[in-house]
Amino acid sequence: MVKQNEFSLSPRRRGVHLVTAEIVAHLPELPAAGIVNLMIKHTSAALSLNENADPDVREDLNAIFDRMVPENSPYFLHTFEGSDDMPAHAKSVIVGPSLTIPVTNHRLNLGTWQGIYLCEFRNHGGPRKVVATVIGD
Repeated sequence: MVKQNEFSLSPRRRGVHLVTAEIVAHLPELPAAGIVNLMIKHTSAALSLNENADPDVREDLNAIFDRMVPENSPYFLHTFEGSDDMPAHAKSVIVGPSLTIPVTNHRLNLGTWQGIYLCEFRNHGGPRKVVATVIGD
């Protein structure tokens, strides 16, 4: 069985945002066992799994990303779309566009402290499209 759907996440400000509930609300019925692949259709945002309890983790990650790839670096050539654009592309390469999560008993099989993050690297990224592909029995 393979099911696939595309949906948009609500627009968010630049930062790392817990979106597990929003993504689960858009998923088709999950199988008893299988996998879900989530792929964000953008080059300036990313998806990640990480700590879902302490919001300081999200703030710290955002600060780390901004330190790793600062805006207005003199060596950037791609600057036409604003000072946050090229850093956003670089950060999305570091984190990656997709996640594969196991499904067990019709639910995402995440660890106790794991949540799905939208890493929004643009100041005004807008709604972000995600493709969910469910494969299972």
